[in-house]
Amino acid sequence: MKIIILGAGQVGSALASHLVSEKNEITVVDNEPVRLQNLAERYDLRTVQGEASHPSVLRRAGAQDADMIVAVTSSDESNMIACQVAYTLFHTPTKIARIRSSQYMRDPALFSQEALPIDVPISPEELVTQYVRNLIVHPGALQVVDFAKGKARMISLRCNSHDVTAGGTVNDLHKHFSGLRFWVTALFREGTSVEVKSHTPIQAGDEIFLVGSVDHIETLARRMLYRERAASSIVIAGGGNIGRRLAGSLENDHQVKIIEVNAEQAKQATEELNDAIILHGSAIDRELLIEENIDNTDIFCALTNKDETNILSSLLAKRLGARKVLALVNQDAFTQLVRSDDIDLFISPHQATVGPLLAYIRRGDVTVVHSLRGGKAEAVESIIHGDKFSSHLVGRAMDEIKLPPEASIAAIVRDGEVIMPHRDIVFHPFDHVIVFIADKGSVPEVEKLFRVDVAYA
Repeated sequence: MKIIILGAGQVGSALASHLVSEKNEITVVDNEPVRLQNLAERYDLRTVQGEASHPSVLRRAGAQDADMIVAVTSSDESNMIACQVAYTLFHTPTKIARIRSSQYMRDPALFSQEALPIDVPISPEELVTQYVRNLIVHPGALQVVDFAKGKARMISLRCNSHDVTAGGTVNDLHKHFSGLRFWVTALFREGTSVEVKSHTPIQAGDEIFLVGSVDHIETLARRMLYRERAASSIVIAGGGNIGRRLAGSLENDHQVKIIEVNAEQAKQATEELNDAIILHGSAIDRELLIEENIDNTDIFCALTNKDETNILSSLLAKRLGARKVLALVNQDAFTQLVRSDDIDLFISPHQATVGPLLAYIRRGDVTVVHSLRGGKAEAVESIIHGDKFSSHLVGRAMDEIKLPPEASIAAIVRDGEVIMPHRDIVFHPFDHVIVFIADKGSVPEVEKLFRVDVAYA
């Protein structure tokens, strides 16, 4: 597939790395030559320097025969104009645009062929907000992702020495929670994937991925993470789009405070929110944090637009007694400089955004893509189409399907029911199949399984 990515920032670069590894023909457009040079040195792709929305630049990038344009520059307006130009001049089949402002996203009528011809508008702020909210609502979880429109859920946890999971096997875990229908779909030990069998031991420090219906996973998470107290008081550093969105989603059920250094941003947060307390000040002001009883805070979320501020304020909040701290970090290199016991969780905005973008780009009927483990792994939901003559899956038992070693079927959702995968289960048309892929290099092989013969219509 020939894809043009407009914008070589964090999202554009992360997307390019995913798509190049999947054997797509990628061209990246950006104004900054240094960004383009860095990408060209790391990946096999073309680069074009220039303004992303200019017709001449899009023509040099090959828009006249591109299958797709993904506009992810830092400017909503540039992204929207680029899609309009691609539609009007080059008839580009698929146009995806990153739209950050909630003012644009509030009216879907804007994004139509008659108005702004954007096939898929993506809001990074909304995606990151939901990602962070899931972590707050599920204290102790490393990641929480949903499939099949909320019918199935996958959650990852770190096994501690005092947990019921440690010292036993996968089968022991199922026995201990025998009233719940769930299964272990993946296990990582010291960063390496371990094959999951019923007799596989679970050790302290292991990262385990559990899948099941939403209600069963919710109950399981509460019972496994019973030592993790539910969050009541939350302090958010940063009153920008993400901070305000998160506060708005939490303020009815939690005690929420926002610390914002910019007076105009603080005023906007005050006007938009009802119950949250807005403080005009710096999140790295030690006296302010002490005055606001940071030592009695359950969760401190650093969500400003500066990585350095987020890391420093999180470190300070942790040392002053905050129970758990989360930091939004764009530059992955920064996460290597801080010990994991100083900051509980790093949140990568581009990883939260890349998954939904990939869901629209991938071949086959891929409905959901979640980037896991900092982008090293993925969970993909695809719908089976065709019949036993045109499909690689329909009418065949799971034991007959040849998946790459790094991939495993995590769950099947059929007619709204979440089904545990087993060797004898037979695939049906319109099954939603959730596949866990421990190595992104296996994605093309997995995609092939869900393609139908060209004769199928």
